[in-house]
Amino acid sequence: MNRRKFIQTTGIAAATTALPGWYLEECLAQNSVSKPKLANDRLGVALVGCGGRGSGVAEAAVYYGEMVAICDVDDAKLAKAKQKWPQAKAFKDFRKVMELKEVDIVVCGTVDHWHTLVSLAAMRAGKDVYCEKPLTLTIDEGKHLVAAEKKTGRILQTGTQQRSDPRFRLACEIARNKIIGDLKEIDVYLPAGQRLGPFKTKPVPNGMDWDMWQGQTPYVDYVQERAHRLFRYWWEYSGGTMTDWGAHHNDIALWATGFERSGPISAEGRALVDMIPDGFTAASEYELEYVYPNGVKHRCRTTTANAWNGAVLDPNRQQHGLRLTGTNGWVWVTRGAIEASDPDILKTPLPSSAERLYKSNNHMTNFVESVRSRKQAICDAEIGHRSATMCHLGVTAVRLGRKVQWNPKKEKFIGDIEVAKTISRPMRKPWDYDMV
Repeated sequence: MNRRKFIQTTGIAAATTALPGWYLEECLAQNSVSKPKLANDRLGVALVGCGGRGSGVAEAAVYYGEMVAICDVDDAKLAKAKQKWPQAKAFKDFRKVMELKEVDIVVCGTVDHWHTLVSLAAMRAGKDVYCEKPLTLTIDEGKHLVAAEKKTGRILQTGTQQRSDPRFRLACEIARNKIIGDLKEIDVYLPAGQRLGPFKTKPVPNGMDWDMWQGQTPYVDYVQERAHRLFRYWWEYSGGTMTDWGAHHNDIALWATGFERSGPISAEGRALVDMIPDGFTAASEYELEYVYPNGVKHRCRTTTANAWNGAVLDPNRQQHGLRLTGTNGWVWVTRGAIEASDPDILKTPLPSSAERLYKSNNHMTNFVESVRSRKQAICDAEIGHRSATMCHLGVTAVRLGRKVQWNPKKEKFIGDIEVAKTISRPMRKPWDYDMV
């Protein structure tokens, strides 16, 4: 693979200054982008959730096979997907998809509250799964997915694709090898969410199964702003930008600390604005602080919020991302850019004795290679679960407006009966773990 093709395939910005030359050459040498298998040995792909994000991810999967089934509870989205993949069988109930022998991999691009049940059904049916982030709606759901992946031996890839971006991997390797000294603080900046309302109920659109869309969540009359892209601003279905962009940047924070299969021991947060009655229910502006077992502090705040401790977001850097600060410097990383307090931090190659992290330069390619080799994907069920758990802890702390103590080994809250109830939520019948 040549340099230009690598840059195009992995999404690296055309300006190669986005990565130091020595690291870019390492990535080129890795040459991890596989060719499709032979025509008679291609993967059968199924897409559950045919919205824009799901369809986009599925297109990457189809490079390695062919679309054999599509599924959505909305006829309009199903029809649009049918135009793209006319040969695919169409369904409104994802359980029918799992019965197809020709399906090898399932791309789950549904709304967040369906991720767990669809992924469970796929693995139990012998399918491998690429599931969009956040992997779960609750902490308890993640435990079930981790157990299912181990029991079934299937491959699950969580769609936290920043782990397959060399910039984020480099930042984490710099932190874990103490190139910036001992890691002391992490600052994560997330976009603010939507604060709108009140909203009115409307007739359910023709061809949309509103009851199925809601699934396990409490039944309510149809509100247009609850569905499709705006669902993430409702706590009932998601967790606002904390579980949206937070699932990406907080995941990288975990990777940088080395606690990616564990997590923090506390989270303290608060909402910065009140939500509008009968409007979106997930906090739109907030700030919180996590603490790890080694004492590292991890602050997470929306970019329009007033920061704690007098810290102010650089007015010239409006995009979100994260800064890793050690005793000898810092590294800032976001999509398309990596910077350091001293340019030599990036320019100097890591020593031969350095700890190196799981290398993936293309998230879908990594998934497909794992499907073929049965090697664990870079963002397996536990990685996705732990990253989602961190976001759920943050949502809980912000909703309660106080500090919560967490035991990451036992995956239990400490000394707080009220907060312990948030590990799971009631699941509206007939939808539960046994139904799939």
